[in-house]
Amino acid sequence: MCLGAPMRILSVDGLGAVCEGADGLAQVSLALTGPVGAGEHVLVYLGSAMRILDADEARRIGDALEAMACAARGERFEHLIQDLADREPELPPHLRDQKSTTADRENADGTGDY
Repeated sequence: MCLGAPMRILSVDGLGAVCEGADGLAQVSLALTGPVGAGEHVLVYLGSAMRILDADEARRIGDALEAMACAARGERFEHLIQDLADREPELPPHLRDQKSTTADRENADGTGDY
């Protein structure tokens, strides 16, 4: 599995950039993002910037990745995902209808299981 990581651009040279992220500095291809400048944030997969991020989204993604690392080490992580901790996850609209139909069908047969 490959996870994208947020990185901040330090310098740009044509279609390449030196970026800084949680794991240090990296040379990143900008071929897929179009023009970007120093100080901007990008989401990087396997050495390629896939899209430009605003600073808040870059922080949230970084916090989520750090939360996963903390969980893997058995450390507390809730403070890193506070925006998720106090709400119920929402299904996208096209799946909400499917869930209702499945629940109705299963409740009709008496199992009540999903």
